[in-house]
Amino acid sequence: MITRKLSAGDTVEAQCTRCRALLNHTIVAMVEGRVVRVECNTCRGVHNYRPAAAPKAPAAGPKAPAAATSGRKSEPAPRKAKKDPGAADREEWESLSPTMEQERASAYDMNGKYRVNGLVQHPVFGLGVVKQVIKPNKMEVLFQAGKKLLRCQ
Repeated sequence: MITRKLSAGDTVEAQCTRCRALLNHTIVAMVEGRVVRVECNTCRGVHNYRPAAAPKAPAAGPKAPAAATSGRKSEPAPRKAKKDPGAADREEWESLSPTMEQERASAYDMNGKYRVNGLVQHPVFGLGVVKQVIKPNKMEVLFQAGKKLLRCQ
């Protein structure tokens, strides 16, 4: 079999950076016999040559007794359940709710002024505790449904 040296203008397979696929490219520039720049024959994008990635070899290590010889893939480990992001908020709500006096809660008003640990009665979310006042004009309130960011003065 005769192998021909590559030169500018020849076609090679390369990873296209624009198409993100392995496609035919035309060689644009070479340095010391190496392909350096190519032009994609599909999108006409010119970029550095990225050769086709070689398939990865399996890691050398101790062989599994039956799984490697039978040709079957081993079962993947079961996924761990992600920690519920609202769980901490619900726990905090449960610890604060017995001490809340609903009569002391002020009705929520976007133009009202509020203090940290003050009680707020919201028409949609219900009773809540002001956890943080954030400038400008925002506050974080803990409701039974979770934390909400509300407008205030």
